[in-house]
This record gives sequence, C-alpha cells and structure tokens, in this order.
Amino acid sequence: MEIAASIHWIEGINGNCYLLADKDITLIDTGLPHNAKKILGYISELHRAPTDLKLIVLTHYHIDHIGNAEELRKITGAKIAAHKEDAEYISGKKAAPVPKEAMRIVKSAGGFTKVEPFQVDLVLNDGDKVAGLAVIHAPGHTPGSIALYDSKRKILFSGDTLRYSGGKVEGPPEQFTMNPERVHQSIEKLKSLDFDTMLGGHGEPLKTGASAMVREYTGT
Repeated sequence: MEIAASIHWIEGINGNCYLLADKDITLIDTGLPHNAKKILGYISELHRAPTDLKLIVLTHYHIDHIGNAEELRKITGAKIAAHKEDAEYISGKKAAPVPKEAMRIVKSAGGFTKVEPFQVDLVLNDGDKVAGLAVIHAPGHTPGSIALYDSKRKILFSGDTLRYSGGKVEGPPEQFTMNPERVHQSIEKLKSLDFDTMLGGHGEPLKTGASAMVREYTGT
C-alpha cells in the first residue's frame, strides 16, 4: 500500500515494514522471519530489481523487526543499519535483555523462532541522517530504539515507541519494554516534531493530524 509518494507499507507482516522507493530503495524494519520473499515480491511489483534495495534500517533489535534482514542482505547486497546501543545485541556480542513478563509469555507460547546473530554494517547515532531521514534515538522499549523523521514530507517512522491502533495512539506494550520511564521521555521528545503522518512498527498508518494526536495522547 502506498502511504505517500514513494513510501509503501508492506501489509501482512508482523511487524510493519516500510519501503522508501526513491532512486535507491530503503527498507525500514523487516518483520518476523520467513517473510523475505514477500518483501522482495513487493519490490518486484514496483517494477524494481532486488538490487535496488540499498539500505535496511532496523528501529530496534526485536525479532519481529530484524527477522529477514540478513537474508535480504545476502540476496540484494543491501547494507544494514541500527543504533549503536542495539547493534551488539543483533550481533550476539551482548545477550539481549528480555523483560521478565515477556519471558513468561514467550515460555508459555513455546518460544519464538530464533534469528542467528549478524553484524550491522552502519552504526547509527542520534542526529545522523540516512536516506534523507533524521535518526532520533528514542530509548526505552529497547536501549537502542530509534525513530526516523522525514521533515520534508512530515512523516515519522516511530518504531515501537508509538503506534496507532484501534483509532488511538499508544505506546509500546509494557511487558516487552525494558524501561517504561525512558519510553515516556522519548515520547516527549518525539511529540515536539511536526509530522502529519506516523508509521509505527505495529498497528495501522496514521495518515493525518498525527503529531496533534500524539500530543493529545500525552495530555499536552
């Protein structure tokens, strides 16, 4: 689904994946494993080649966002980017922290599919620019969670820090969030931006009046 000019939401993948189909294609997040063919199929529907995918930006290290990144890199040659605070969890150099409640849910559900560790090509920091997007460090859900801001098109890719679901703006589920207090601080940071559209890591696209709805959510 085309959300705005050259910006596409690949539906039916948990979590959300977004394509920026400019001269070079950028992919924001990759969903749970076993969805690489679906992502490549969408690129094909745009009459683009797999090798047009040049950059994969991961908003955080959770499996439902990194699940197809390494497979897509092998097929397309794209570079993978993530914030420095999450890069070592993705590479396996550090054990990824899991909130206790999330661990209980995972065990009761029989666990999730695992992703083999892989190296990130580009380590991001707050204030960096990638594919014309400003990198905003928004820790809390994970230490290295980021949002990506397109000031020209007034679009915020909010990762899991904010989502739009059931007609309302929400923060991330607490059971999967490392530090709820830092999430609150990150949302305060994001609400100061001017954006019409918000594209979260889960839920549906919020296409109009997004920053006003975020301010309403925070009570300011």
